[in-house]
Amino acid sequence: MDEIIAGLKNATLEKSSERALPLLKQISDAETNLCDKYDIKNDLLELLQLDNVNVQIQVARCIAEVAKTDNQRSKFSKQDIIRRLTELLQIPKAKQNDGNDPSLELATQICRALGNICYANDDARNIIKELGADERFFALLDYDVDMDDEDRDQFVRVRCGLISNYLLGSDEIAERAVELKLIDRLEKILTRCLADVDRHEELLLSILPPLSILTEQISDLYFAPSLNKTIAKILAKCTNPDIAESCLALLHYEAQNDDVKLLLAEEGLCETIYQLLEKYKTFANTDEARVLMKLACDLIVLILTGDKSMHYLYSTPLLKCMEDWLDSTDVELLTTGVLALGNFARTDSHCIHMVENKIMHKLLAILAKNNGTEHQMTLQHALLSTLKNLVIPKPNKAAVIEAGLVDIILPMLEIHQAPVVFKLLGTLRMTVDGQAKLASELLQNEKLVKQLVHWSQTSEFTGVLGESLRLMAWLIKHAYQHQKDSEKAPMDDTGLRKFVAIEGAVASMVGMLASTHLVMQNEALIALSILSTLYHSKSMPEGSNDTLDELLVQADVGAKIAEQITLNGESMTKELVENLQTFVQQLHSSSDALVANLRKHNIEALLKTIPSLVEYCTL
Repeated sequence: MDEIIAGLKNATLEKSSERALPLLKQISDAETNLCDKYDIKNDLLELLQLDNVNVQIQVARCIAEVAKTDNQRSKFSKQDIIRRLTELLQIPKAKQNDGNDPSLELATQICRALGNICYANDDARNIIKELGADERFFALLDYDVDMDDEDRDQFVRVRCGLISNYLLGSDEIAERAVELKLIDRLEKILTRCLADVDRHEELLLSILPPLSILTEQISDLYFAPSLNKTIAKILAKCTNPDIAESCLALLHYEAQNDDVKLLLAEEGLCETIYQLLEKYKTFANTDEARVLMKLACDLIVLILTGDKSMHYLYSTPLLKCMEDWLDSTDVELLTTGVLALGNFARTDSHCIHMVENKIMHKLLAILAKNNGTEHQMTLQHALLSTLKNLVIPKPNKAAVIEAGLVDIILPMLEIHQAPVVFKLLGTLRMTVDGQAKLASELLQNEKLVKQLVHWSQTSEFTGVLGESLRLMAWLIKHAYQHQKDSEKAPMDDTGLRKFVAIEGAVASMVGMLASTHLVMQNEALIALSILSTLYHSKSMPEGSNDTLDELLVQADVGAKIAEQITLNGESMTKELVENLQTFVQQLHSSSDALVANLRKHNIEALLKTIPSLVEYCTL
């Protein structure tokens, strides 16, 4: 290599094209790292000045090869060499009759050289930006390569490789590319590819990556509707999994925007994806194929998260398609069907329709087979999310309860994966709303209440902690309603009395007073007021040694009320303040120990500091 480099330097001094050409070829063909210790940048720059296209091609090829190493890449990160390469970078001319096309080969090799120089190299990228060389790069996209030609295929790859390597530099570079109408040029090529997607695979595989890079580099970059439609059409027509993955990833990013969700819904993209997955699902037996399937499924669900797109799609065949996937043996399709139906179930009318049409029974049957600790968490989470939505409308509650919802989900208390537990508790809470008899029965379920107390005191997952507390509060509220409804009959407060007797249950409700959420504070006040109304100074069931008053003192109720007022007094609503006053008055009429606990924390004085309460008093 020493002799080759020495020969190259002599050829450069002599400006001899004939001597330089074979030496340049030898350097290009040698192992890349053999040149690392040499500095040949200036020699190659001199040779680039020669008015000989063959020499220019070989120099560019040589730079492309040696710039594959970090060491050489830094040596070529200079304004003079980058400027000269850019000056020589021209849109290729039309192919000549004899088949010789030096302008295409020169453009190809210069793209390779500049692409390798600016790979993971901000110094070079900044020089390119300062020189305005990127305009030349993007102009290369105007060259029509609608021909079956190996040379043109290589040019297609390397011009986009150069653009991609450059765009990866910074947000500023990507934003400049958008200003220079790069997306418009890319869209023009994609539109042309629509005529024959399979024939233009190589072109598409090169054109799509720069678009992906732009979405990664620029937050909230949303394409024109025409481009999103074109990408969706390419997805529908392509058979190449790499192209499909790129299209799906782009559309997934774009569909974060609700307007794009509706656009894609109206374009029939969800139905297209359904048809493609039905066609190719039997081939999804590799990790790569499964990733592609999941990406496609996720896009359907994402589009359905938009309100307008969901309403639009509810009147299309997609609803039936998603219901059909409830019978699928493929867990990915099954889970997607469940999630899709859960998104459709975001209005009362849709939920009532789904229950009337027995879709709810299908969901419960699936959950009954997948409610154990060994079953897939993603499917369990999806099922509980959908059932929670379905049970919200009042007309649905009795039907869902009668269909066995509670019996099916109670065994899931054995599951301790936070996302599933969170949805499980939320589903139960929505189910007991207004269902007094059920609430009373669930309060008598000692295993359930003990587990709720445990989660409310130990969970590291805020959602589980909050839902545990809220479910207990709701059970108390609705069970009390059941007791009131039964006043003409012998009073049955078994569930409420059992709740108070469970260790830590009352303390959990007291702790809920200091929640950061006003809604939860109010729910805690209502629950504690109910218990205080029924049981203060009274004995508890057999097996409990403490009265409710004693349990409240042990939980230091005065401290929690003080904390509640201190932290949230200024933001308390009128309802919350009234409930707080009611509860404090109840406590003052209780045991001496309880009154002393309130006095210890100066509750009377703190109440007077609540702005809204002062306002009521002075009106």
